[in-house]
Amino acid sequence: MGAAARPSRVEIGWGEMTAALHSHSALYKRPGPWCTIYMDASTGSGDSLHADDARPDAIAAALHKAGAGRQDIQAVGAALGSSAKGLPDPVARFLLVNDGEVAFDEFLPGRLVMQEVHDVGPVPNLVPLVRHRPQEFAYVVAEAGRDGGTIHLHRVNRSDDESTEVEGSTENLKKIPGGGTSQGGYLHRTENIWRANAGEIADEIDRVVRNSRAKLLILAGDIRARNLVAEQLSEASRAILSVVESHTRTDGADRDAFAREVSSRVAACVAGEQQQLLERFENQQGREHPESVAGLGAVVHALQQGQVGTLLIERSAWDEQRLLALAAEPWIAASTNEISGARLIGTLSAPSALLRAAALTDADVVLFPPGALDPHRIAALLRWPLGPTTP
Repeated sequence: MGAAARPSRVEIGWGEMTAALHSHSALYKRPGPWCTIYMDASTGSGDSLHADDARPDAIAAALHKAGAGRQDIQAVGAALGSSAKGLPDPVARFLLVNDGEVAFDEFLPGRLVMQEVHDVGPVPNLVPLVRHRPQEFAYVVAEAGRDGGTIHLHRVNRSDDESTEVEGSTENLKKIPGGGTSQGGYLHRTENIWRANAGEIADEIDRVVRNSRAKLLILAGDIRARNLVAEQLSEASRAILSVVESHTRTDGADRDAFAREVSSRVAACVAGEQQQLLERFENQQGREHPESVAGLGAVVHALQQGQVGTLLIERSAWDEQRLLALAAEPWIAASTNEISGARLIGTLSAPSALLRAAALTDADVVLFPPGALDPHRIAALLRWPLGPTTP
């Protein structure tokens, strides 16, 4: 039957929706200090293996210089005793340690997307994680046959795929009678078996789509089987359905070509969503009470009001800028004049402070490539228009 068809890493053209941020937003509410490590974890050659032996000591020295406590340094060293054995190179690693315990530790497929980080600060620095795994766009690839099917759940730029086999009835599927008056009944029974099998596949697809909140469903396989499956899908699954005219469950099927087609459709779907966000932002420009703002100061102000629905920011933008992190609402400030009585917990890089404020106010974040948001490099779509004082 072959392995599941999936791209190794989908490159997103316009922007990338950030779900990783919200998955770990509770970490922002835990008091610091926090150690953040983002590093190359590829196993590689003998030379790199030798470098791996020295890496824990080098990271410990860097954390000590940055002010990390002994227990946190020991926890980092213990965690780094495990490697990415069994994972294909290249691979990165993201590690968070707080109060002598590892709060987050994950290997991330792909090369580093920014310089290594050995950071100690008052809050966890989720910028490396968000930039490396900027979204968790889920999509389902279903391959249908008359005797059953396979449903694969993928998430872009992640390796924890899930697959489910549906084994349908095979009665009457291959045996062909010699004709006569019984043939019509036989064909009717066979058609009913095909339809029942397709119904089981459709039910499982609906379950996977619903539980994963998938944005795209790709259906391939035997033409008769996939048509029967498509007819029995739920309305929600049909709304995201994309059919590939390929019988992938036969011997000799071109799995590489199918994987390329899957990759193309996933990239097009993600890019389409991000293009819609850009168009929505552009359509707000010039209105009397726009539902968007642009520029760092305006975005910070909107975050302080809890007004941001979606934060749009270019990757690597504002790294040189510093903002204030607060222990309570409004969570973020550009200067001490904006603290409003909340306790100041530290000065962060602008991206780190912005991601934290977005997570704590339940705003989405979308990363864009350099130049996509010129000249401001940052913008926000708002929950209610500018002008009214309440939503």
